[in-house]
Amino acid sequence: MQQIAAAGDSRALEDVRVGALGKKGSIAELLKTLGGMTPEQRKTQGPLFNGLRDRAADAIAARKRELEGEALEARLMTERVDVTLPAPEAAEGSVHPVSHVRDELIAIFADLDFKVAEGPDVETDEYNFSKLNIPPEHPARQMHDTFYLKPQSDSTRTLLRTHTSPVQVRTMLAQKPPIRIIAPGRTYRRDYDATHSPMFHQVEGLVVDSETHLGHLKWILEEFCKAYFELPAIGMRLRPSYFPFTEPSVEVDIQCDRSGGQIRFGEGRDWMEIAGAGMVHPRVLEMCGVDPEYYHGFAFGFGIDRLAMLKYGIPDLRPFFESDLRWLRHYGFAALDIAALHESLSQ
Repeated sequence: MQQIAAAGDSRALEDVRVGALGKKGSIAELLKTLGGMTPEQRKTQGPLFNGLRDRAADAIAARKRELEGEALEARLMTERVDVTLPAPEAAEGSVHPVSHVRDELIAIFADLDFKVAEGPDVETDEYNFSKLNIPPEHPARQMHDTFYLKPQSDSTRTLLRTHTSPVQVRTMLAQKPPIRIIAPGRTYRRDYDATHSPMFHQVEGLVVDSETHLGHLKWILEEFCKAYFELPAIGMRLRPSYFPFTEPSVEVDIQCDRSGGQIRFGEGRDWMEIAGAGMVHPRVLEMCGVDPEYYHGFAFGFGIDRLAMLKYGIPDLRPFFESDLRWLRHYGFAALDIAALHESLSQ
């Protein structure tokens, strides 16, 4: 015990352990003598020898913990960091383009008097499909398009939301018109290539009141596109389309020029689809507890990742989610580059 207490480091303590508990150690030699003793002697000496072995092993383990603690304390004393030192000249971190574009969208729509609404990523089949007038046979409900989760104990079918439209449903169920919200967030679909990802980001807008019409929708989208792409004017056209939750439904195209291997907005004779939109279907309003005889509204949706690609010249969607520091340093934004309308959004 004196040798154990006097061991000044792990090497010395190991020497003591081998000398006492090793195959040829002093305690091991005592245990070997039990074989030559009478049964009565073994009955007396056995517990003494085994107790000595156990006490020595416990003492060695306790001393080992003490030495490790002392070594750690000594190491921490030599590795102290002076937090008063100035920060590095070049900041290492950056804001992801998706996060920055999301802030840009919120700033623009806040100026148009929209509030931000949020909802869960894991949704019920009812909110994600049924209350949006999407029938059971619709392709979007099939397993090859949607990530379904195991049924809950009450047999409720849950899934990873395929769009942020359930936030619109939850908002209409929770509050009475007038409603004027945007719902940015993550969405999930079974798709993966240069322009599609299994997890991506959307922002949807919803306006419900007694006076709104399709002209208001077009004006909102024009004002957004001018502010986002930082243009004084931009051409826009609405093409008839079909979505189960809007009637009439439109695809929104904006004017662009694709010549010279670049895309320039606000000029040229080409068109690019930028969003889907339409007047909220009366059945959706009714299923969400809103009187379609008195209230009506419009909804629209953009892909946040695609907006980031278009504005900042990012050719491939997949690196958005690969955490490559070189990519983030190139396309990322400084932490203090806050999106604000009183100055250039992208600065």
